[in-house]
Amino acid sequence: MKRTAKRLDRAYEKALCLPLHKNSRIVLMSDCHRGVGNWGDNFLPNQNLFYAALQYYNQRRFIYIELGDGDELWENRDLGEIVRIHSDQYGLMEQFYCDGRFHMIYGNHDRKKAQGKCFQDACSRYGCKKEKRGQAMLAGLKVQEAIRLQDRQSNVELLLVHGHQGDLWNDTLWKLTRFLVRYLWRPLELAGCKDPTSAAKNYQKKERIEKRLAAWARRHETILVAGHTHRPVFPKPGEGYYFNDGSCVHPRNITALEIECGKISLVKWSMKVREDNMVYIGREVLEGSVSLGEIVTTQNIPERF
Repeated sequence: MKRTAKRLDRAYEKALCLPLHKNSRIVLMSDCHRGVGNWGDNFLPNQNLFYAALQYYNQRRFIYIELGDGDELWENRDLGEIVRIHSDQYGLMEQFYCDGRFHMIYGNHDRKKAQGKCFQDACSRYGCKKEKRGQAMLAGLKVQEAIRLQDRQSNVELLLVHGHQGDLWNDTLWKLTRFLVRYLWRPLELAGCKDPTSAAKNYQKKERIEKRLAAWARRHETILVAGHTHRPVFPKPGEGYYFNDGSCVHPRNITALEIECGKISLVKWSMKVREDNMVYIGREVLEGSVSLGEIVTTQNIPERF
């Protein structure tokens, strides 16, 4: 618990601060785990869902913030190959970025992005369509550990992180865990085994991580939004400050958190069928919309975690 609190305190202090106001439109997604298109690419089954969702948010001028583990860089070394395989998705993200509507947070599986020039070499073959010149895709993008969204009028603040902070295997010993995943668990995963160090596949580990994140948010009275566990969390007003956007590798759907007009909602994107048997990709609101101000001012938090 102390390790997580210390790491989150440090992330909070160094976080990039972005303004939040009543007209803000922001979508939060995480844990895409984009791979290289092989059997171990967990993103592959949902790539069309992600593209449709991103297209929807781009048309409506949302800011897209990716909360870590966007790319699977434990199992794969070459970010450039991931960009090539998922060039349609990266092309859309480039449109957000060229418009100043894209921010990225690194997680434990793509911690390599903390290096300043990570995208410079990986994306050098792709250009920004708006610039009419051979500029590298996502040129100059600085990937953050944390982002703070601040509404100065209402004094509402959100801390956005991936959620691995303080996790022994995925933070402190991440290099060892990456080695095990890359050379041991990846071959076993292809054979049908599950990685016991993964928070997404270990229920007890999820509970411990969520308890620590929720405790930090409650103690600081700050809305904390994370990913990492792959489990959506959307407390009702008065039940807590900790939210989780889920992941983009759920079976048959992806989840996201939307912030619009000072309210937050949990949504799901999935394949749907009309009465005439036409298949389409649809958006469904699972929870919300709830005023951010109401979350902060109506807290009577039970011990949920």
